[in-house]
Amino acid sequence: MTVAEAFRRTTQNLLPARPEPVDGYDVYPTHPMRAGAIAIGHDALAARLAGVSRVVIDGFGGVLWEEFRGRLDAALTDRGRTVAWHDVSAALRPAADVDAIVEPFLGGDDPLFGTRFTGTLADFFDPAALAGIRPDPTADLSIVYGTGAALAAWDAPIVYLDVPKNEIQFRARAGAVRNLGAAVATDHRSTYRRCYFVDWPALTAHRASLLGRIDVIVDEQRPEEPAHAAGADVREALDRLAHGVFRPRPWFEPGPWGGQWMKRRFAQLPQDVPNYAWSFEFISPENGLLLESDGAVLEVSFDTLMAVGHRAVLGESADRFGHAFPIRFDFLDTVDGGNLSIQVHPRPEYIRRGFGEAFTQDETYYILDCEPGAEVYLGLTEDADPAAFRAELERSVAEAAPADIDRFVQRHPASRHDLFLIPSGTVHSSARGNLVLEISATPYIFTFKLYDWMRLDLEGRPRPLNIDRAFENLETDRRGERIRREFISRPREIASGESWRLLHLPTHEEHFYDVHRLEFTGAGSVELPTDDSCQVLSLVEGDEVVVEAGGMSRTVRYAETFVVPAAAGSFTLHAAQPAKVLTAFIKKGRGPE
Repeated sequence: MTVAEAFRRTTQNLLPARPEPVDGYDVYPTHPMRAGAIAIGHDALAARLAGVSRVVIDGFGGVLWEEFRGRLDAALTDRGRTVAWHDVSAALRPAADVDAIVEPFLGGDDPLFGTRFTGTLADFFDPAALAGIRPDPTADLSIVYGTGAALAAWDAPIVYLDVPKNEIQFRARAGAVRNLGAAVATDHRSTYRRCYFVDWPALTAHRASLLGRIDVIVDEQRPEEPAHAAGADVREALDRLAHGVFRPRPWFEPGPWGGQWMKRRFAQLPQDVPNYAWSFEFISPENGLLLESDGAVLEVSFDTLMAVGHRAVLGESADRFGHAFPIRFDFLDTVDGGNLSIQVHPRPEYIRRGFGEAFTQDETYYILDCEPGAEVYLGLTEDADPAAFRAELERSVAEAAPADIDRFVQRHPASRHDLFLIPSGTVHSSARGNLVLEISATPYIFTFKLYDWMRLDLEGRPRPLNIDRAFENLETDRRGERIRREFISRPREIASGESWRLLHLPTHEEHFYDVHRLEFTGAGSVELPTDDSCQVLSLVEGDEVVVEAGGMSRTVRYAETFVVPAAAGSFTLHAAQPAKVLTAFIKKGRGPE
């Protein structure tokens, strides 16, 4: 067993130090840096520290700090360096004080939801204790290390250790990491809730404040062989991406309703799981970007790109969204699986007041593929009585018996390339048999489940329902014929050329983003403007296309998601055969409602 395997609980593969190229959908999409920019291992990192007498090693939550310290200390010792190590966690406030700071943001007894933290990383530390951490004048090399180490304010080079958020979750499931300042590790669901609402907002802001001064960035997800590069090289590479084209690294999770479509189609995925329910194609708070040099790869958080170049990425909407990327793409796989829960998402004021989010979870379902007879649940039936609907759901819970969902929620036939519109407050679900490309505003955890088909999770426990919250947000006038008229998009052609046509798939008036589909009828090329908006795209039919933007070129394969930033100005798509490319972008003048 490797060190990484001992500290993580998942069947998903650890990112290889040097991924092999594949022909087809790639779970490890890379972006080039200059030759020689990335080095691998603690010995190479020790070499980067030659000639310095003090170093700050800061990093994100979830880093295996003692493992890292031991290996780097051995590498420095081999180079004849004597190191005085100073652990910044000694300056953390007592765990009881930290608990008091974070408690208002954890949602009380709610097992899922809290409120976004409004403080800073410095709030977790005792200022006097931080000031007391000083370099050892007798040591050859003094290092202050740990999450928040830069708060000690040493005049020294900064090394920053990043770790992907999916790996943080895998480590939390193994009990290998705990929340910042916590005395003990909690169950992984509680750890994730606090990460989402408290730790990650504070840590992301801290990393952004350091980014222009970081001398070395380390990808710590492989504890035995971390990748690292000069901060200047990483910033330069990210600036290029902010003006060109990029594909985030996706990650995948099984689930109680998950299906078999992705498992069958994506050859790099491990097969020793019952299903794949989700692909985080591009959920910006959790995805990373893979930078590559001479075959070696280094992953940085997507938040890092936004800290470097959010204005280039977002264009006209940068002031409205700040460092928050506004659009997400993800897959929901129910092919040979089960129905999703019957669910509702919070209205804008509810999510702002209750959870501290700037904008809400307005969604659409794009049917990338489906089985014959597949359906989508959307909207109330014409004669649905909300009080009777709630009573039926509560009876189901009380009696542990199925609910009569068809009495209250409409079912609609689903076909490939349909687009179903799901603004917040709309009751909905994907039935079994669909591979849904979910196009949405970025918030992604605020699902209020009304009914979950009497199902247990993969660990054999009941999945929490949120009936009270759902009915506080349910738009009861979204029913009957109105759903078919207003909530199922009707494409119309808006431009065409010799071998292509461009369709508008109108979204709901409440959606701040819109959707187009470019259809190649044969080999051809077309140039399209970014119109000063980020463009999030997916190849939804055909084997591959080539995209050129900002002096960069990238081959995109079936079902892959990619992004063209606003600053690219325009992008050109080349197809050698019939193909369809879907794109989502911000409506002019629109932002959080």
